[in-house]
Amino acid sequence: MRPITAIGFDADDTLWQNEQYYRLTEAHFQTLLGDFAEGWHISERLLEAEKRNLAQYGFGIKGFTLSMIETAIEITEGKVPVNTISEILDIGRDLLRHPVETLPHVEETLAALNGEYLLVLITKGDLFDQERKLAQSGLGDYFDAIEIVSDKNATTYRRIFSKLADGPERAMMVGNSLKSDIVPAIAAGSYAVFVPHQLTWVLEHVEKPEAAPRFRQIQNLGDLQQVLTEITDAGTSAAIHRPPAGKSNRRDGR
Repeated sequence: MRPITAIGFDADDTLWQNEQYYRLTEAHFQTLLGDFAEGWHISERLLEAEKRNLAQYGFGIKGFTLSMIETAIEITEGKVPVNTISEILDIGRDLLRHPVETLPHVEETLAALNGEYLLVLITKGDLFDQERKLAQSGLGDYFDAIEIVSDKNATTYRRIFSKLADGPERAMMVGNSLKSDIVPAIAAGSYAVFVPHQLTWVLEHVEKPEAAPRFRQIQNLGDLQQVLTEITDAGTSAAIHRPPAGKSNRRDGR
């Protein structure tokens, strides 16, 4: 029996580029408010607004845009020009229209795993934006199920992998965010494969769970099949050496 039957994939910055567009938009935002504050201070205040607003707006571009407007009002002490607010809305809309650029080895890996494992896309953020990016990526047909959630935690992974697959213990989550994709998947009992991206939002940074036996790290998705092979081989070896039912390898026989 294979130890893994289902694989969950994060979307943004795991399957396609995403954070780089936020960075470009933030740089534009700094320029718009350049007469009122230094760029580093603008970014600092924007991050504070994003943190405050996550509970109300959730993850995604619309919440980011509202946080930019709130930050502009705060930094200018309510004196932000109307045309600046209009430009902030424009760069938010541009962010919603950014092109979808898939990352290296993504499609070839999904094509190889399709049919061998149950593949689930598990992503958080704005529903319409995530659906748009998936459609433009051309990757949708590789997945058996799509789950767009408000947040990712251990409960999320237990629910999804119990509903769609053979439970979290026989599932793997693959993603670039330690906080959203890796740590909670391991807490749910799943395997988790960390695929670092050069740009990761600061609020997604936590320590790597390197001591966790189900944690793996790879350079890119092209290395995922090797990890799956190693886990399967290890599971097969353990099954071969497992004592027969009713027997014990304890000296006292209990």
